[in-house]
Amino acid sequence: MAPELPIEVDADTGVWTTDALPMLYVPRHFFINNHVAVEEALGAEKYAEILYAAGYKSAWHWCEKEAECHGLEGVDVFEHYMKRLSQRGWGLFIVDAIDLDAGTCRVRLEHSAFVYQMGKVGRKIEYMFTGWFAGAMDQILAARGSELRTVAEQTQSGAEEGCDVGIFVTRPLDTLDDNSQG
Repeated sequence: MAPELPIEVDADTGVWTTDALPMLYVPRHFFINNHVAVEEALGAEKYAEILYAAGYKSAWHWCEKEAECHGLEGVDVFEHYMKRLSQRGWGLFIVDAIDLDAGTCRVRLEHSAFVYQMGKVGRKIEYMFTGWFAGAMDQILAARGSELRTVAEQTQSGAEEGCDVGIFVTRPLDTLDDNSQG
């Protein structure tokens, strides 16, 4: 996968770019150790809430710029996003299902950087990614002229006993009330 990932390093500034976006290159343990420290300080629930909003905004922006840059639209934008995430060391993101008209998708995460670093800790630890899926879906939907908006959640983690992969699902926001009434 890596040969298709264009990385440019500015000789004068040292800034790394991929797809015309500035990038940071850090060891996995450095990032995960910082992530865990913030989680311990704030609590996993609060940290997940913060990361969801930030990830949503970033995914929207990335998908908008990439669609424009590469002339992509619809599902092709989402699949390109999953490919690029997979090429950046977070893990292998596989789109199991996607239906833009319904506002749903299911993404499987294999070889999670979080699981590789933290191991089997008995809980969902890749919550950082959830906002990414909703942000990507919503940008694609908006670009199609749809007013439908989504929410994403992690339903399974490779860090949980008996699970080998992470699973993320995205569904329309208006289904939240339907699901909470049981």
